[in-house]
Amino acid sequence: MSNSSSPRKILIQLDTDAQPSVFDRVVAIDSGVDHLFSYGNVTLDHVQGLVHGAMFTRGPNDLKLTAIFIGGSDVVKGEAVLKAVRKTLFAPLQVSVMLDANGANTTAAAAVLRAAKHLTLANTSALVLGGTGPVGQRVARLLARQNAKVRLASRTLDKAKVAADTINEAVQSQHITPVATGDDASLMAALKDVELVIAAGAAGVRLLPAAIRKQCETLKVMIDLNAVPPEGIEGVSVMDKENSIDGVIAYGAIGVGGTKMKIHKAAIASLFEANDRVLDAEEIYALGERLA
Repeated sequence: MSNSSSPRKILIQLDTDAQPSVFDRVVAIDSGVDHLFSYGNVTLDHVQGLVHGAMFTRGPNDLKLTAIFIGGSDVVKGEAVLKAVRKTLFAPLQVSVMLDANGANTTAAAAVLRAAKHLTLANTSALVLGGTGPVGQRVARLLARQNAKVRLASRTLDKAKVAADTINEAVQSQHITPVATGDDASLMAALKDVELVIAAGAAGVRLLPAAIRKQCETLKVMIDLNAVPPEGIEGVSVMDKENSIDGVIAYGAIGVGGTKMKIHKAAIASLFEANDRVLDAEEIYALGERLA
């Protein structure tokens, strides 16, 4: 490399979808990336070659200016790509890497940080609706890391139990309890004595009707991450941000979105501060805490 010009910040976007996310590309540029290399339809067979290209083209002193972002709509595929990337990297010829497939990590971190603004999360009783989805699992995981008492909800108990067991094993705790919310009676039981509800279900699916929500007298904060009508939590608008609804502090998807975007940009920028960072849910949450 010529000494006449300084190395530029290069972000390599590995997306498991056919078309690399335009959203992620725009945020990357707005985060100060000089050059963005975007690859779609990335499979595990592609990882080694792409990562070697990142590792072997710059000297060790300049490798912190190369980083990898893993995206796509399928979080499970993204996790597998992250695992393959980490297996390929080795010191000192390594680069930093961030996983935010489907925005799951940055969204979950933002939601939990918004909740932490109003509640002391340790020992807080929390219900995560849509808890078996990619964002819901990360919300539950981050809450458990903060020693909250988490009820992870799904329509069926078996599905909730699989997710809860997986997260409990990962965080080495028993803070997460599976619950079923397939009917009004089970939903009301899951809400008993809860202080925090975060709805992280599929777009356009109502998970908590207002009539049932209003019966939970202990509820202090509710966060709905669904941006598509109808609301995941009935009565919570996408624009709500610290609004009081029936005496409960409420956030909608766009109300949380500002924090999510701030975290996303800061996380990408931080990749270029060192060549050995791995940003998954916990690391992104910790970065968000420092921004607060």
